Amino acid sequence: MARHDETIEDARAVDDAFSVRENIFLQESLLDVCYVPGPDRIVGRNEEIRRLAGSLSPATVGDSPNNVFLYGKTGTGKSLCAKYATKRTVEAAVENDITVGRVVVDCSQEDTETRAVRCIARELNDPEETEIVIPETGLGRSRYYTLLWDVLDARFDVAFIVLDEIDHLETDDILMQLSRAAESEKISRCAIGIIGISNKIGYRDRLQERVKSSLQEREIVFAPYGRDKLREILRSRADAFQTDTLSNEVITECATLAAEEHGDARKAIDLLRHAGEVARSNGETAVGVDHVREANELAERDRFRELLAGATDQQKATLLSVVLLALSEKTRTFKTPEIYTAYEEICADTGLEVLSKRRVHDLLREWEFLEVLDIVRTGDGRARGSYLEHHLVEDPSVIRSVFNEDGRFSGVGFAAGPSTNTWSNI
Repeated sequence: MARHDETIEDARAVDDAFSVRENIFLQESLLDVCYVPGPDRIVGRNEEIRRLAGSLSPATVGDSPNNVFLYGKTGTGKSLCAKYATKRTVEAAVENDITVGRVVVDCSQEDTETRAVRCIARELNDPEETEIVIPETGLGRSRYYTLLWDVLDARFDVAFIVLDEIDHLETDDILMQLSRAAESEKISRCAIGIIGISNKIGYRDRLQERVKSSLQEREIVFAPYGRDKLREILRSRADAFQTDTLSNEVITECATLAAEEHGDARKAIDLLRHAGEVARSNGETAVGVDHVREANELAERDRFRELLAGATDQQKATLLSVVLLALSEKTRTFKTPEIYTAYEEICADTGLEVLSKRRVHDLLREWEFLEVLDIVRTGDGRARGSYLEHHLVEDPSVIRSVFNEDGRFSGVGFAAGPSTNTWSNI
């Protein structure tokens, strides 16, 4: 019970919590994931852009462009360069009175043939110009194709169809249809250029032989960004911050951490933003290297809390087996038998049923899909055969700390105690 002479504050006392005195950011939107940079902020991919432009340039005079597939890990600039190169080609074609259409399809959403062709047709159509109506639902796949062919011939000399995350498509039938549209006389005026984008460099191996033959595509591989390129990318976004709040040391630290862990430009930019937010929440007037390190650890912890919250106990056990091996062996790459032995020990400690090696392999593949692991097939020569190597992409000490918050897995394993190993020394 409050004393009669005690002052009890009302909500007006916390009004300052709803006002931000911005000492750190000037234009924070430059660091947003959805921000599309102009050419002055597209850094470190000139060679890839030149090669892509060379494949697309026939479109500027109305000829058929080459089909191109872009491969590389997330955050290496594939989608950005594809959008920029196709946009510039469309603009260059206008100078020659050539009409070029352009559509970008997110195949992680439009993942069936029908959804994809419907999306392409609707995006490229202008009902006022073509007098063609393409409904969202109610038509079969073949009818959507017919409408697409009509739209293409009615509106364009050339059309670029960018299939982002193409490996999410259930089948490759749409590639066959698009690449052979002219040959099969589905279209008479418009030429089609297909730009496929995938994180899976082995995606082409999944295609039917007849599709490969029809595509005859060029391939461009986007390697992960190194520290120097990441540093230049971050410098190109430095005007997101107030003057004198961001030092070269901070940019270099962000670039170094990102290059060591993933080479992902999006994550590097996000890390810089989080460092600024940490500095702001601490009431600082400048971003320091310590803010970068704190932001990096917080971001990684938050990400793995989310991943583990949605994981089954068996999924957790397979990942923890790789993490514990990394912490104890001071390396990041292991063969399947090593992981399975560690997994069996974790099951013994936690009372989990031991799954078969095939099932554990499937669970490890799920972590690869989430980009926590890289799995590659390699070999020691003809006599020893081939085997799988599992490479832990993320910082094992951070993942271990999140596991220690889990009731079942806290303190489990042969490396359960405090570890001095960090990402930089493993």
